[in-house]
Amino acid sequence: MKTYKVIGIMSGSSMDGIDLALCTIHSDNGHYTYSIEESETFEYSEVWRLRLSQLRKADALSYAKTDVFYGHYLGHLVKEFIKKYNIKADLVASHGHTAFHYPEELITRQVGDGASLSAICGLPVVSDFRSMDVAKKGQGAPLVAIGDEKFFNEYDYCLNLGGFANISGKIGPYRVSYDICPANILLNRVARDLNKEFDKDGQIAAEGSIHYPLLEELNNIEYYAMPFPKSLNRDWINNDLWQIIKDGDKLSSEDKMKTFVDHIGIQISKSIDYLSSKEVAGKKVLVTGGGAFNPVLMDHLRTHSEAEFIIPDAKLVKFKEALIFALMGVMRIENQVNIIKTFTGAQSDSVSGSLNGDFSQLV
Repeated sequence: MKTYKVIGIMSGSSMDGIDLALCTIHSDNGHYTYSIEESETFEYSEVWRLRLSQLRKADALSYAKTDVFYGHYLGHLVKEFIKKYNIKADLVASHGHTAFHYPEELITRQVGDGASLSAICGLPVVSDFRSMDVAKKGQGAPLVAIGDEKFFNEYDYCLNLGGFANISGKIGPYRVSYDICPANILLNRVARDLNKEFDKDGQIAAEGSIHYPLLEELNNIEYYAMPFPKSLNRDWINNDLWQIIKDGDKLSSEDKMKTFVDHIGIQISKSIDYLSSKEVAGKKVLVTGGGAFNPVLMDHLRTHSEAEFIIPDAKLVKFKEALIFALMGVMRIENQVNIIKTFTGAQSDSVSGSLNGDFSQLV
């Protein structure tokens, strides 16, 4: 059995910060176990938040600079994290921050240059986990299903309530995964109308009422009728969803928030119904991501579904994705398949991730 100390790094679409987690990964002939030792979320400055949110509109040179500078920034965060918690690590596994994600055009790009990250922090780095799968005509997202398979297989489904809500679970012998609908990326936008970063404890939604015409229009969005595998991106929010929301500008922020929360609950319920062939009673769903801390959202999920929604300890809720990218980094350096084609609809399985730095002591 081998033991790796891995710093997993995750920056999600909701842009609430960068998650770093020092994870101990035990590897024993394809069997993996974990513990999360230390963890922290580093909030974005307004400068970084603006730069990343506008990156898809940048010219080529600005994009290249951001890729490198963001890699340096992550490297400095790793050094700060190591010093603050007085820890040692064998490698870093970094998701980066998604700038473009158009799998139908075989394009996905995450900034956070692995070479720059490695040069600054002095550790070997595994990064760019999505490109290989997209090159094989997969969705390249969501990628956390490998961790759901290896670490959380006792649950029927694993639901992540991050910027987007995504789910993974088994249909027969095969695990599948896909993005269901927008989640915090949408709720946070409404909260910012009230000069809040997010809807703490669902307080905004709790004061609102469901606007059923808007709810019906949201539930009829074409994406929801598409078969999986499928994935979402920020451009879909801007181009397809936000216009519907703008049409409801006469509504109060509280009513919008309550309507969106119910919309999310309905779409997740429909996904669980579909995956379980409507035999939902007794199904156990592990819930992680920031939305798990929103009691109003969780109440709406429980209203619309008979499944049992289980929220683990706060550390796992917040850092599960960073943990899984740490696992994917270990599987990459062990030359193990870390993306299975049924997860994403790719032509074949992948050993995915780009390597930068000296791995000679690890393999």
